[in-house]
Amino acid sequence: MMVTAKQVKELRDITGAGMLDCKKALESSNGDIEKAIVYLREKGMASAAKKEARIAAEGLCNGVITGNSVILYEVNSETDFVAKNEKFLGLLEEVGEALSAGNIDSTEAALKYEYKDKTIETLLKEATATIGEKITLRRVTRIVKENEQTFGFYKHMGGKIVSLVVVEGSEEVAKNLAMHVAAQKPAYLTEKDIDDEFIKSERQILLNQALAENKEEAKPKPDNIIERIVEGRLNKQLKEICLVYQPYVKDPNISVAEYLKTEKAQILKFVRLEVGEGIAKREEDFAAEVEAQLKGV
Repeated sequence: MMVTAKQVKELRDITGAGMLDCKKALESSNGDIEKAIVYLREKGMASAAKKEARIAAEGLCNGVITGNSVILYEVNSETDFVAKNEKFLGLLEEVGEALSAGNIDSTEAALKYEYKDKTIETLLKEATATIGEKITLRRVTRIVKENEQTFGFYKHMGGKIVSLVVVEGSEEVAKNLAMHVAAQKPAYLTEKDIDDEFIKSERQILLNQALAENKEEAKPKPDNIIERIVEGRLNKQLKEICLVYQPYVKDPNISVAEYLKTEKAQILKFVRLEVGEGIAKREEDFAAEVEAQLKGV
């Protein structure tokens, strides 16, 4: 049958697929839009499979607060350009909707979760097919608080970084601390949260450095002085990565602990997500990229 331009446009608006692909899909389904959508999805899934080897290190993080529960998550794309795409932003919101609807606390559970007759994994695969880049759900974290506790949530650069804190204190304190976590990137709340093996390893590294420096001295220091130097450096290093000891971002003259004391508040936990954190980004030169495209990679 003859396929009209109006039908092609309608199918393209629904699926986001290319004009020629839409025309071919309609021709193969005798103009039936629903069958054409199925046709494109089938073709799209085949295309999506070819993209599995790609690295998705860009994207956005987000958070959805529902009562005493908050879900934080990261959806990745291959390029920053796609992360600004309306379809990607729509997907980000849809994934958040689905995650907040279910009692989900892990990425594995999230991918299998069915929302509005589709699993989140299916949503991601369909997005990969229509957007043209590998789209993945990388991290999912659920935080729960008590009624008397307060959430502080902060989103930086549209979701390149998101942070959440749980405090016993006001909403203003919670928001300020969430901003601090986003900016200062603490790894631990206090030194009590640091793994003993990490401290042991860092102490040994600092000791080796101090011993090497001591060998270069005209008048080497005794062992007890070396030990004091090592402990001093270790304590300084640990305070830099512990939230409560960091200089408070809005007033560097005081520590976070001092700010909390002034506000009669207490921070109980925090989470910070940054897009692509820990993902090795593949670097290719332009010639290699063109060659890869010509080979259909």
